[in-house]
Amino acid sequence: MHGYQVNLELERRDIRDWAAISRPQVYYSLEKLAAAGFIRKMHSSEPASGPERTVFETTQKGRAATANALEREDWTTQRDHPVFPTWIALSWLARPGVFQKQLRRRRKFVEQELVRERETLRSILEEVGHPYHEAVWMVSLMIEQFRTELKWLPRLERELPHRAPARHPAYAAAPPENGKE
Repeated sequence: MHGYQVNLELERRDIRDWAAISRPQVYYSLEKLAAAGFIRKMHSSEPASGPERTVFETTQKGRAATANALEREDWTTQRDHPVFPTWIALSWLARPGVFQKQLRRRRKFVEQELVRERETLRSILEEVGHPYHEAVWMVSLMIEQFRTELKWLPRLERELPHRAPARHPAYAAAPPENGKE
């Protein structure tokens, strides 16, 4: 593929929903992968509109490195760092009324994302022709996570009036100064 084709494919697959990668990062990454021997640059016989374009192809070394990387344990033992739970953890510092306002925003966002993910799933199923594909599984997981959150948000709203500080906080004690207690 040409670099611009890689970007078009990333756009088509809504990849930026789950992988933070910009257009310049794609080109930078292609150059780094080529320098490492994981992909190779090839001359394109396709007519290019503008400057000569380079086509990239995966090498055996690149396929082996990918296979090796996919066997690492950390793919299965790390937690995501979602923004909304972090906001909840800090929300006690918000001004009055902000919590409810942000919950309404979150619900609206999740509802919109759920609609969008369902459409993405429909499109994927149309393209691949069966439900046993990694893209189907990945988008299905996102749909389930959004559905779960939509069920959970009303509970949070119901419990909000009972919000209170910890009764028995166990904050870390400061270390003794200069080894003295």
